[in-house]
Amino acid sequence: MRKQLSPPEILLWTRLRARDPGKPNFRRQHPIGPYIADFYCAEARLVVEIDGGGHNAPDQIAHDERRDRYMSALEYRVLRINAADVMRDADEVADGLVRSAIGIIQGEI
Repeated sequence: MRKQLSPPEILLWTRLRARDPGKPNFRRQHPIGPYIADFYCAEARLVVEIDGGGHNAPDQIAHDERRDRYMSALEYRVLRINAADVMRDADEVADGLVRSAIGIIQGEI
């Protein structure tokens, strides 16, 4: 686990940790097997990864694909969010993640 979150992760975490009543809870840097998820909603089995520019490198793409297959095999849903999208509008991204988690919990997604 990293001691410090990246700037996009900080922006997103300040919104997700609010834990409003009736909304799903998210954790940050949650271990899943040999991996650490950036964010995780246990109720929805939803893993959220924030991808910066380094995720475009061929080695990183292959690593991310292995990681996603591993988590999918364990019946987690993985959402990858571009860090630039978080920096552009963290509120919109956080709201979308909460809506996605609710949709999964309610069986709509």
